[in-house]
Amino acid sequence: MKTRITEMLGITHPIIQGGMHYVGFAELAAAVSNAGGLGILTGLTQPTPGDLAREIARCREMTDKPFGVNLTFLPSVTPPDYPGYIDAIIEGGVKIVETAGRNPEQYLPRLKDAGACIIHKCTSVRHALKAQSIGCDAVSVDGFECGGHPGEDDIPNMILLPRAADELTIPFVASGGMADGRSLVAALALGAEGMNMGTRFICTREATVHDNVKQAILAASELDTRLIMRPLRNTERVLNNKAVERVLEKERALGAELKIEDILDDVAGIYPKVLGEGQMDGGAWSCGMVAGLIHDIPTCKELIERIMSDAEALIRSRLQAILA
Repeated sequence: MKTRITEMLGITHPIIQGGMHYVGFAELAAAVSNAGGLGILTGLTQPTPGDLAREIARCREMTDKPFGVNLTFLPSVTPPDYPGYIDAIIEGGVKIVETAGRNPEQYLPRLKDAGACIIHKCTSVRHALKAQSIGCDAVSVDGFECGGHPGEDDIPNMILLPRAADELTIPFVASGGMADGRSLVAALALGAEGMNMGTRFICTREATVHDNVKQAILAASELDTRLIMRPLRNTERVLNNKAVERVLEKERALGAELKIEDILDDVAGIYPKVLGEGQMDGGAWSCGMVAGLIHDIPTCKELIERIMSDAEALIRSRLQAILA
């Protein structure tokens, strides 16, 4: 399958594994890239730029295919060493960077001068247009269904994707609710050039997260996520657990008086406990509504081959038959 995204990124299939905190390690990224998609390392999961450089080198030992690095720009009193992480990306020869969070404009010149292709994650058409205007090469359009931060507009992909198609000239991929061949065909029909999957890739053999996490996703339905931090306008979609219930109870009790400090223990620094150690009530962790469509733990190769086979069959058989 050839789209503007496969051509731009030099990949076989229009499937991207989005950057996920404490998930995007070399094992997963390399497996996705070896299967013909685009694997992505999560930059800020690595404690220092030096650690990221070593993770890039590890990934290069596992694949000779293109892979990328996610760099999320977060508001912080003491921000990460972004110039150092960018040095590691450039010196590691990585040519694809997924940016997320705040506007990455100040960091683009160095990356672009080094020949990097920039894909910015956006949750609204206005943010996607801004990304286009500052020189991003593509965008990942994240609908309200997505795990993690869906923005504050609450627009699902059935509306958001065609709106993006109406406005953008650069290519975009669909993110949020993407799991299978049906997702890919729907995304293409709505104007996207491919799809970005996060939660679905957590449930693969090569994802190094604790098995408790994978089993929790398998056991979940589309009804089992919750939205937290809405009063702070930092909405996050997470899988429900005891920590999430505590956060929601504090939000109900404190209302507009809620401060991040009130819920910090349940939302900050929890990923090593949950994803690494399997403490499923250890904190609020990102998960998409797509959990309701996930029923197995295949290898990345098996998953991507199944998606492409199902997508092709859907296009050639069911959709063509409707027109007959």
